[in-house]
Amino acid sequence: MMNTDKIYAESIANEYAPKDTSKVVALRKLDRKAKSKANIFAYSFGVVMTLVLGVGMCLSMQVVGDGSLFMMGGGILLGILGLAGVGVNYPIYKKLLQSGKDKYAFEIMQLAREISESAP
Repeated sequence: MMNTDKIYAESIANEYAPKDTSKVVALRKLDRKAKSKANIFAYSFGVVMTLVLGVGMCLSMQVVGDGSLFMMGGGILLGILGLAGVGVNYPIYKKLLQSGKDKYAFEIMQLAREISESAP
């Protein structure tokens, strides 16, 4: 059985330990670089698709537009497009995140190994 208190204490202590070594900074930058493309895409695409969904809802409920059948139909189609976009956002994010991790995995593992070997 794992001692969760010990793990928690070590993680807190690691937060406060001085991390001014260039290898740790480089490792943190590589980690951020591996994840940034996926994060930027997920937030941007998610916001756009949510707005598309909202506009579609407003048109279909005749909150905006002239209330014609054409506008209502267009609103339903926009809403479905927005729902589909929101639905596929997370799977696309996971694929982009995995590709970013795969791209930088060797460098990150090598740097992490160097840091752990040099730690007292």
